[in-house]
Amino acid sequence: MKWVVKAIATVGGVGYLPVAPGTAGSFVGFLVGYLVVSWGSPPLQLLSLAVTFLVSVVVSTAAERLFATHDPVCVVIDEVWGMWAVMTAVPLVCQVPWLAALAFGLFRVFDIAKPPPLKWLARAPGGLGIVLDDAGAAAYTVGALWVIVAVIRPPI
Repeated sequence: MKWVVKAIATVGGVGYLPVAPGTAGSFVGFLVGYLVVSWGSPPLQLLSLAVTFLVSVVVSTAAERLFATHDPVCVVIDEVWGMWAVMTAVPLVCQVPWLAALAFGLFRVFDIAKPPPLKWLARAPGGLGIVLDDAGAAAYTVGALWVIVAVIRPPI
């Protein structure tokens, strides 16, 4: 059972990359988000996000116990979920390449910098803290993208 937790939490080993595993996990989330937004109906998109949020919290909690540290670097399921959430909330990202690049960059900046209250959210116990700070980074990213899209109105 430990190998299942490790496989899911590290997204098939992506979290073991020696350089920037969180960025790699975010890229996987970008790809998953692109596929789900491109092929899934909005209700299916939201349902899959809700289910994977819960799975991410449970798996991250188990991984935290397994690795005996809070928010192990190799656990990247939270980055996958966060970037996927951005893609779902701003589906225009899937159609405008520069907006996709901006979304990815903003998510990474917010995830790494953890502006308030993300550091506080990250201190929540277990997997909830692991996933909540990425949910917050996704929320900041979505907010910034909505403002940018409202101001610039990029052509599709």
